[in-house]
Amino acid sequence: MPEGNERSSTLSAGGVTSLRGQNLNAVIKNVDMSEDMQQKAVDTVVLSLEKYDLEKDMAMFIKKEFDRLYGVTWHCVVGKNFGSFVTHETKNFIYFYLGPIAILLWKTS
Repeated sequence: MPEGNERSSTLSAGGVTSLRGQNLNAVIKNVDMSEDMQQKAVDTVVLSLEKYDLEKDMAMFIKKEFDRLYGVTWHCVVGKNFGSFVTHETKNFIYFYLGPIAILLWKTS
């Protein structure tokens, strides 16, 4: 992850209650993305939580939605325990938690 981009902040998850009734807030761990796109990422993850139970299905939904909205090629990892090291296009990377679930979303050329 690029130096200088690491931060911990929160974004609204629309007051969503999911994952067994927990009130969820997005905690941004690392980001290189506009505020509007960050909020869209959180909103898309919330929608994926409402539609799917499996992390792989959530990741597919998020990836396809970002491909549709922002052009190809997006990649998404959703889970509770993973390591990563990725190369991404400038202004097209976010790593955050929504409750206990981590989301890594990035775009490549």
